[in-house]
Amino acid sequence: MNINTFSAFKSRNYRLYFAGQSISLIGTWMQKTAVSWVIYELTHSKFMLGLTLFASMFPSFLFSFIGGVAADRYDRYKLLLATQVASMIQAILITALVFFKHYSVWEIIALSTLLGLINAFDVPARQSLVYQMIDDKADLPNALALNSSMVNLSRLIGPGIAGLILEKLGDDVCFGLNAVSFIAVIGSILMMRLPAYVKKPHTKNVLGELKEGFDYIKNTPSIGFVILMLGIISLFVLPYSTLIPVYAKDIFHGTASTFGVIDSVIGLGAFSGAMFLASLKPGKNLKKILALNTLIFGAGLVLFSHETHYYLALIFSAVGGFGMMSQITISNTLIQTTVDPDMRGRVISFYAMAFFGMQPLGGLIIGSVSQQIGVQNTMLAEGAIAVIIGLLHMRFLKKSKLKKKQLAIMEQQPVAVTQ
Repeated sequence: MNINTFSAFKSRNYRLYFAGQSISLIGTWMQKTAVSWVIYELTHSKFMLGLTLFASMFPSFLFSFIGGVAADRYDRYKLLLATQVASMIQAILITALVFFKHYSVWEIIALSTLLGLINAFDVPARQSLVYQMIDDKADLPNALALNSSMVNLSRLIGPGIAGLILEKLGDDVCFGLNAVSFIAVIGSILMMRLPAYVKKPHTKNVLGELKEGFDYIKNTPSIGFVILMLGIISLFVLPYSTLIPVYAKDIFHGTASTFGVIDSVIGLGAFSGAMFLASLKPGKNLKKILALNTLIFGAGLVLFSHETHYYLALIFSAVGGFGMMSQITISNTLIQTTVDPDMRGRVISFYAMAFFGMQPLGGLIIGSVSQQIGVQNTMLAEGAIAVIIGLLHMRFLKKSKLKKKQLAIMEQQPVAVTQ
């Protein structure tokens, strides 16, 4: 760590946001862990794990475009507050359902779908509002890296706590604590002092503004390539998390605590990756780091896939988590720091579509493939795909560098004078 690691904390609004989100996200990861465990205990089906991921994230794919337009059209602060209140209501509903013990797997999946719909509006509003929370815009990359460290520290803590609570106190307590955790984030949002919202005139309708965002990405190849690669990673690699309960229960012959430990170790690796990114000095080549860490991500999954020694598997899962972190953080940072402010919400909605939208489809694919070729071979294939994507990143960087050199040479050549 160095002096740059926590520079974003100089901004009061960001400090409040970070504190509230940190508590709430621990609850969110507790709920995610509890949902996966309850679904697998009810069904013993790898496909149902994939279907649950699909249900919780696919609505983000369908509606994130509208969420992005809403984030650019309306007051992002009020929109974020509304989505957090709605998320709290969803958490209370799932707690009540589990507490009274009269529930089926489809009811849990339905509430997971509701959360996915809320997130379609939450992510563009929240991500684009971070820019307004930072007083010195030079601290924005640090703020986004700290966001990722927050997410992954909660991923480190949340599943571990969830595993213990599931065994000792029951699943209803686990869901209930998530509902309570929203008090922190809603309180922190209410305490913020942001500039007054200035309403801007909009000459286009929703579809027109959506097309405008798509055209902007199409005409900015560096952003388009990052979003495309993130989409492929999200479709074929990131759904590896749906197989972790199977590793915990069937390969390592463990319990809910084993699942929590593996998930927490992945979170530890990802948290380390986020802190590494937060400590980078301004001006570092983030695209090169993204390519290298994609290779590390793939290598971690390949090594983890067929490892039967529990403690070695934990080490490899941490390596994979470290590499995984760059997919989310650097992609977001490149978007936030280069996109036109008026386009930020819409471009982030495409980012959200690539990240959240592809994962549920991938969850169904990975769940089905693992039934055919086995969980370990599926994990191996996912790691190999990540390595290939890392190599594609390297190739794109080399081609971009060569193109810049050619343009520089052309600009230096003297213009021929005709007689």
